[in-house]
Amino acid sequence: MTTSGLAHRVTRTGILLALMLFAVVPLLSMFTTALAEPGSTPQGLSWPSDPHWRNFVDAWSAANFVALFRSSALIVLGVVPATVAMATAAGYALAQLNVPFGKAIYGLLLVGLTLPFEALITPLYYDLRSMGLLGTRLAIVLPLIGLLMPFGVFWMRAHFLGAEPALTEAAKVDGANTWQTFRRIHLPLATSAWSALCVLFFLASWNQYLLPLVLVDDPTKRTVAGGLGAFQSQYGTDIVLLCAGSLLIILPSLVIFLIFQRNFVKALMQGAVK
Repeated sequence: MTTSGLAHRVTRTGILLALMLFAVVPLLSMFTTALAEPGSTPQGLSWPSDPHWRNFVDAWSAANFVALFRSSALIVLGVVPATVAMATAAGYALAQLNVPFGKAIYGLLLVGLTLPFEALITPLYYDLRSMGLLGTRLAIVLPLIGLLMPFGVFWMRAHFLGAEPALTEAAKVDGANTWQTFRRIHLPLATSAWSALCVLFFLASWNQYLLPLVLVDDPTKRTVAGGLGAFQSQYGTDIVLLCAGSLLIILPSLVIFLIFQRNFVKALMQGAVK
């Protein structure tokens, strides 16, 4: 190996290690803090001499995570399948079919990417109240579907633009119609793209905090992120239980990402090589 090649490899490894530490150190700090004595304020990454593993049980009970995990699961099941299905179909149509005003529709969706959730809270509140949905989980599910759709269409359209045109032509020669071409050829080949989108939408739905806080009064119908308020009071914040509760919330996201990490990385790398 040449000197320049060795230097490039060392630099690349150093950057990867720095990024890894940037991601791992906060989690380690939260984990050591979650094992400290309840009510204390630990500093740094010091491992407690007497780890209090029961802090996780106490955090689970104090925040009523049983109800919140159930509510978050229902919200995720209402948001992710519907949004991914519609975004995949719309992305295919805009990329492969001659949709009337397709460029204008895509432009409007790109505008939707620039709209922050916070700017839409007030009109959403009054619209949902007039529809009689305020305070229900549909008040979270329906806005999330609409807010996530622009990115989903953008993601899937980018994938289908790179699809091999010869596959579509071959399907037409074999007598397949548009739906059969999409379902039997392009959809299976887009598994990495839409499964990665499922992961992203799961994270966005599972960790959603602002919409449930404003649109739903019943704490048990919100997402798990709302449970962190149980560790805060007018007299202060229980840092130890807050870290324990945060780790409980993060755990499902880590499991989902580890399961689908190959598809996620593959989807990100599509288009890098032909």
